[in-house]
Amino acid sequence: MLLHHLLPPSSRAPFRPSPRRPGCGALTVRCAPSSAASPPASSSSSAGQQVANVHSYGTVDFERRPALRWSSLYRRVAVGHGGRPVGRTLADWDEGERRLDKWELCRIARELRKFRRFNLALEVYDWMTDRRDRFSLSSSDMAIQLDLIAKVRGVPDAEEYFEKLPDPLKDKRTYGSLLNVYAQARMKDKTEYTFEQMRKKGFATDTLPFNVLMNFYVDVAEPEKVSRVTDEMKQRNVGFDVCTYNIWIKCCAAMKDADAMERVLNQMIADESVVANWTTYTTLASMHIKLENFEKAEECLKEAEKRATGRDKKCFHFLITLYSHLQKKEEVYRIWNWYKATFKTIHNLGYQEVLSALVRLGDIEGAELLYEEWASKSSSFDPKTMNILLAWYSREGFVVKAEQTLNRFVEKGGNPKPNTWEILATAYLKDNQFAESLSCLEKATAVKSASKWRPRPTNVESLLAYFKEKNDMGSVDRLMSVLRSRGCAENEEYKSLIDTYALAVAGT
Repeated sequence: MLLHHLLPPSSRAPFRPSPRRPGCGALTVRCAPSSAASPPASSSSSAGQQVANVHSYGTVDFERRPALRWSSLYRRVAVGHGGRPVGRTLADWDEGERRLDKWELCRIARELRKFRRFNLALEVYDWMTDRRDRFSLSSSDMAIQLDLIAKVRGVPDAEEYFEKLPDPLKDKRTYGSLLNVYAQARMKDKTEYTFEQMRKKGFATDTLPFNVLMNFYVDVAEPEKVSRVTDEMKQRNVGFDVCTYNIWIKCCAAMKDADAMERVLNQMIADESVVANWTTYTTLASMHIKLENFEKAEECLKEAEKRATGRDKKCFHFLITLYSHLQKKEEVYRIWNWYKATFKTIHNLGYQEVLSALVRLGDIEGAELLYEEWASKSSSFDPKTMNILLAWYSREGFVVKAEQTLNRFVEKGGNPKPNTWEILATAYLKDNQFAESLSCLEKATAVKSASKWRPRPTNVESLLAYFKEKNDMGSVDRLMSVLRSRGCAENEEYKSLIDTYALAVAGT
């Protein structure tokens, strides 16, 4: 991740040789030597995905250590071995199997972050924090923990954590993490204030904080401010990296200036300190698709293919997604076959990317075959994979197929998430099965998870209108119970619906 570049050599662990260049962590600032443009369908969050996938806050050095048998413990933590909390799993291993060291724990946390298991990664760091007499945590570790706290518990908790840090640990790493937290939350005043504090303290001397700020301005639809940031970088002699150029390209696309995109690319090619990689060209392709320059987009994807490496699955993910946006079905299958021939194991995310692409292309027969392939091979039944097909059935009104798909998923040991139940609830609504739809919302509410799920206001409104018309106050009460259990009472989107319920009760 980007904050890695802020670390002085003295803050890193002793160098351990590696046959390849160190990889990067998985925070969420969005950009990196190996990040890529997000698909055009989510262009504002796309800028975000870039600074992120490369943020290890200086702990990337752990990867240089020769591989140990840490993977067994990782699997126990990732699957919630025995339904126990992470801390209990770690303690049992530490006491019964082998004494844990910091490298193993940070490696496990890094893998969990890579797969967006932020809550579990935070529990690993919390376990180490409770044992500070044994594990020496640096400001780099604090920066990662701060980011995880923001993702899992929210920005206020992250702010409180930062304020309690000793002054010596409030350095460019932890400040950079706090800056990223505010930028991710799109809190403009706090983002700009924190960057100004970094300026005053002499922490704005590296590429990372500038990239975060540039990316923030793209996200909040103020791309015209990006040029000020690049000008300041030039004045301060802060070198540009791949992320800087990629965000700049996104900025040009946001302003619908294709000529400026080409100028930035040419400047990047002329910059001997930067090597354009597949990320650069998938970024360009994504932006050309957004600007409807489809021929140029395809040319960029061909350039990205030339730079694809057998180590990086993300490249294949972006190629599949972007070719599907170009409606290139044959290319999607070609990249998918290349992907399967390159990697022995295809994880859930790989299936999710290609399944989404086939649904986008309207190739439902192919999507169903792919889903069956995944279901027959997977040992981890991630509902996100099933939800892709389920959502299509819901949109198209295939209620029976949606029911059958969900039932088979549960029979195989899958655990539906709240979103899964709401997808089916929406299908029932379209089919005028209101009682069944309400039952699905209740099942969604009953799922024990850290999900912030709340029922869609449009679904709540449809159900409330129907039950009022039928004078079915028992069902209305059940619906209100769903809202209360999910903390909707104080949310503005739901207040008018709740007021409508109150009037209905008063009129009975």
